[in-house]
Amino acid sequence: MSKKDKNQDIVEEQIDDQVTNETEVEEISVEEKLQNELAAEKDKFLRLFAEFENYKKRTSKERVELFKTASQDVMVAMLPVLDDFERALSHIEDDKEAEELRKGVMLIYQKLLTTLEQKGLTVVKVEKGDVFDAEDHQAVTQVPAPNDDMKGKIIDIIEKGYKLGEKVIRYPKVVVGQ
Repeated sequence: MSKKDKNQDIVEEQIDDQVTNETEVEEISVEEKLQNELAAEKDKFLRLFAEFENYKKRTSKERVELFKTASQDVMVAMLPVLDDFERALSHIEDDKEAEELRKGVMLIYQKLLTTLEQKGLTVVKVEKGDVFDAEDHQAVTQVPAPNDDMKGKIIDIIEKGYKLGEKVIRYPKVVVGQ
């Protein structure tokens, strides 16, 4: 072999090595690029999955709330009927001749009250002498207190308050001592 042939072989080897290195670099960069794309897609998938899970939880919670208060309109519409029954019962109590009528009205009233309670309606407990709280009571009027102990307290209850589940659908109407 001549010196020229040796030099040519060396140059060819160097070119082959350089091409091999470039190919390896290209393969590495393509592989890194694919890894980066895969990581980005995994991240995107995880975020989308978490967002979907949050959506499911939120709609489930909203659905439960809707079922709890779906009957609110009907309950609010029935409250005046319940009040009328209570007024009728208080007037019939005085009349001893209408005992059978009182029993019938009482039976219907108890049935209505039981049905509404089964659907989640409860009475807001308020008694005369309780401290007035603007967040829990609706003051209809203020009257001079009979004594100093009754100032700022409930003197009379005009109308009962009701809750549907945990939500107040009608605040008790009260008279407050001044």
